[in-house]
Parts: sequence; structure tokens; C-alpha cells
Amino acid sequence: MRILFPYIAQPHQTLHSLPIAMETAGRHSDISVHIACATATHLDYARHLASFYPGVSVQFELLKLPRLIRQHVERHGHTVMSKLASLFYNKNYFSSFQAVVVPERTSLYLRKLGVSTPRMIWTRHGAGDRAVGFARDVRLFDYVLMAGRKLEQRLLADGSIRPGRYKTGVYAKFDMVRRLQPSRPRLFDNDRPTILYNPHFSRRLSSWPRFGLNILNHFANQNQYNLIFAPHYRLFDNNRKEVEQLHNRFDGHPNILIDPGSPCSLDMTYTMGSDLYLGDVSSQVAEFLVRPRPCLFMNAHNALWEDKPDYRFWSLGHVRSTSDDIIDAAGHAFATHNDFIERQKDYIRDTFDLTGETPTAPVGADAIVDYLRMAS
Repeated sequence: MRILFPYIAQPHQTLHSLPIAMETAGRHSDISVHIACATATHLDYARHLASFYPGVSVQFELLKLPRLIRQHVERHGHTVMSKLASLFYNKNYFSSFQAVVVPERTSLYLRKLGVSTPRMIWTRHGAGDRAVGFARDVRLFDYVLMAGRKLEQRLLADGSIRPGRYKTGVYAKFDMVRRLQPSRPRLFDNDRPTILYNPHFSRRLSSWPRFGLNILNHFANQNQYNLIFAPHYRLFDNNRKEVEQLHNRFDGHPNILIDPGSPCSLDMTYTMGSDLYLGDVSSQVAEFLVRPRPCLFMNAHNALWEDKPDYRFWSLGHVRSTSDDIIDAAGHAFATHNDFIERQKDYIRDTFDLTGETPTAPVGADAIVDYLRMAS
């Protein structure tokens, strides 16, 4: 049996499925596991992550792409068209596998390209509340892996998953993070509380266009807190010139760290190394709250969010509709965190069906193999 784990999009998704690929290869010697990427840079990153599974053998391959498309992705980031091109130019390759395991939903387009043989398996990436994680096309996957009962209940309620075609208790990114960081690096040379500002990439939902620069300026002109600005990877993936401008503007401030997309922004270095989460709708807040800490949410679009399941996580901290008082708001969030601790603990229990430090990628790997053997 041959199983493919392809990566046709941004690298932040890799940690959500690559541990499952490695566990599949390590636990099932009769399975041929292949890892394929759209760019050489991404392939190098996948090889680096795989090196933390010594003794496990998988096949690494570079997907076929016209040279100009590949160069454009390397220089300017992925677009919808580049992702579809990765599928189109490799449809015969995808067809040669019994299963294709992906962390994104774009790969479902393979069905429209006539790739009908492999089972399509979704690992998800993230465990947030936004509706995009519960889109109607989820039902087109043959099998789904997910974290906990929050996701399970919503997907069952709208008919996106069926009994026997999914497995809970899997969040493989945590496995990878534990292997990458047995000890946490020190991020600043002082003992000030550290705040992580993690805006989303969607202009329709993100706090960055309206509040972002004001937030950075406020933190640049105070000495109470450190600030890590590590937005969702896709915020600047297609606008890397803006990143240069930000570095030029704020690199002289030792209490501000700007990271728009290094491996540290992907592997929970910042979510685990911060004392307060400042953001809007990114699912990274769920990863941050594995260890309950203060949260502060920016409502930049006057969303009527109360009692809406897509904004459930906004009930885990204070919600602000202005950034002008952001320093005082941070202090208030620290001072009143006790009001939210039990709610945060309940949310994490509901989001992640996990037991301590026990790895979950093996659960996902075995579930996939068992399903494929029954389905064959």
C-alpha cells in the first residue's frame, strides 16, 4: 500500500500531518509512505522535521511544476492558482496512491481533475471555531482526523462526517513540538511579561489593517512589556515588502520581536513562550491555551459575536473594539485572568481530546491504516 502526504500550500500546515506520516512509516513496515512538496524550500523543511524521527524511512519527492510557477512561489508565496497547478501537473502521480492525506481542503479539487482512485483523508490544521473549519466540502473526504469533541459534534451535526469515517483525539502538531523543543528558548533578555500579537490573514476578520500599526507603535513606546509580532503565516506571504518596512521601523526596539514566518512562528515557540495572547480569530489561541493564560481579542469589524459558535473563543478573555488603550487593556487582562481560567480549561477539554503528554500521531496513523485496510 502506498500513501502520499503532499504539501501544496504554506509550510505552517506541515506540522499537522507530517508526524502522522512518520508514525505510519515507523509503525507499519508494509506501507510505503511518500512526502511530496511544491518547492525545494518546503521539501527541505519537511526533511528537517522528519529528522526528528530517527530510523524511520519515507520517500521525499518534489512535485512537478513549470519552472516559472515554482520560482514565483519561492519568491512571492503561494496563490490559489499555484496550489491548483500543483494538483493539475501531478494528477497522474496522485492517482498512483491508495490514499492522499492532506492538512488542507484545496486538494479535494483532485476529484474534479479525474483523480478518483485514492481515498482522500483530512488531518485538518488547527482546532479553531471559525466556520471555515466546518465548510460543506468536508463531507467529500473519505476519512477525517480531528482533535476533540467540539469539532466532532459540529461536524456530525451538519452531516460532514459519518460514524466509522473519522477519529478524534489526534493533534499531531503537539507531537512535533515536543520533539523540536524539549526546552524552551529564552526570547528576551529581561523579565518583563511577554505579549504575543497574532493577527489573522483574512482582511475581512483580521485586526491588522485597522489596528496593527497602532498596536506596534504603542508597544514600541512603553517599557512594561515585551511584544512578539508573529501573525498568521499567510498575512505577509504575498506581501513580503511590507515585512521589510516593518523591520526597518521597529528593529531598533529591543522589546519588540517581529517574525512574519520563520519556523519559530510555526512550531509554537511563541505561543508557549508568551504570557498573554493578543489576537482576533486565529486558531492559534487554542494552542496557546493548552496552558491557560490571559487573552485579549480585537474586534476590528464590529462583529456581533456573543453566543455565536464561530466566536466561542472570544468568551475566554476581554474583547476590545479600539487599540488606543492597548497597554492599559493588557494590564487589565493580566489582573482579571482569574475570571476566565475555568472557562479556558473547559474550552481546552472540549477542543482537545488528549491525555497529558501522550503522542497522538500514532493514533492517527493507526486509524488511517485500519480504515484503508477495511475499505480495500
